[in-house]
Amino acid sequence: MLGNRRLVCDTSCEIYPEIKHLVDETFWDFEQYVSQSNDIVILARQTVNRHSDRVKQLAETCLPVLANPTEGSIVLKLQCQRLGLLNYIRDQKMLLVGCGEMEPDLNCLVYDQYAYKATCYISNNEQCARVDEIYKKLHKPYLFLFLNGRTRPHRKYMIEKMRDAGLLEHALWTNLDTTPVYHHTYVTDLCERPSAIQLLPLEYEVEQFHAGQKDQYQYAFVKDELFDNKWGDIYIRSEPYIDTYFSLVSETVFDYPYSLRSEKIYKPIAMGHPFIAVANCGFYQDLHHAGFQTFGHLIDESFDRIDNNQDRLDRIAQVVQDLCRSDLAEFLVASQAVTKYNQQHLAAEGVRVFREFPERFANFIQSNL
Repeated sequence: MLGNRRLVCDTSCEIYPEIKHLVDETFWDFEQYVSQSNDIVILARQTVNRHSDRVKQLAETCLPVLANPTEGSIVLKLQCQRLGLLNYIRDQKMLLVGCGEMEPDLNCLVYDQYAYKATCYISNNEQCARVDEIYKKLHKPYLFLFLNGRTRPHRKYMIEKMRDAGLLEHALWTNLDTTPVYHHTYVTDLCERPSAIQLLPLEYEVEQFHAGQKDQYQYAFVKDELFDNKWGDIYIRSEPYIDTYFSLVSETVFDYPYSLRSEKIYKPIAMGHPFIAVANCGFYQDLHHAGFQTFGHLIDESFDRIDNNQDRLDRIAQVVQDLCRSDLAEFLVASQAVTKYNQQHLAAEGVRVFREFPERFANFIQSNL
């Protein structure tokens, strides 16, 4: 019970393992759930997608909570908008749990779960223990690591900016989606260029996914085929980091002014690799508030304060070009103190976020009763 209200949880919900000691009743089939007035009902994303009309009905007598900590920020907002749920959230008839910040009127508990996920896999920790090899190998075959999954306008824009600068041929990079870019506001023809699938060479791909590399794929977005329908994004292999001087991190959120820190930023941090993040305005500021350090003493990070999205993209692209023209071995050595600190901070922060979540969740619910 929370207060005097029954807590009911969808067992397919991602946060169920963390909060099950708080739960009074569970269900695995939403159609079999019999609601009682004033229930607090924790729902998985898939359940809400399939039963959004019933969720709206529940919001009149109960308190539904969409718990989707693998998504957040604009992705979670668009999901709720598509399902017609935003007004229920704004009217405090429904709550959210996600992994990114949102507008204050969208009442969301931020669960920074990727900080924990990046370091909770034994195989990842084994790879991250090889961090010293990054700094011992000062003559590397590639300039930077640049991993891109699903098509997003800012990713396509940056890929083409790097291509035009002649840097892609010197980068270790991927593009896992050839879907055309839609709904962008950039004044450019870069996003209209055709795309091709770009995979990591086998010697850099996580070994369990070698069999997923094919000459042809069934769909434009090849990630499920490549990773055998597993969450392959989370796994770390040390070789791509050892053989590059820094990561150019293309985060999920760019145009929305609220941060989401996914596995994309936490993997280079966990690996002790310097990075430049292609992310929303204020992303670096939020990283600093979370206790991480960045590389403003070595490169110009003022792009983090540029509100105009295309101007910010152009400035990031210029910073990458300037860095690639510099002495990258010198940059790498000078960045090591920061990367070592971040690696240690993430290890502690991930554990803290995981351990504190149940209490934070209970407090969040009670504060909204």
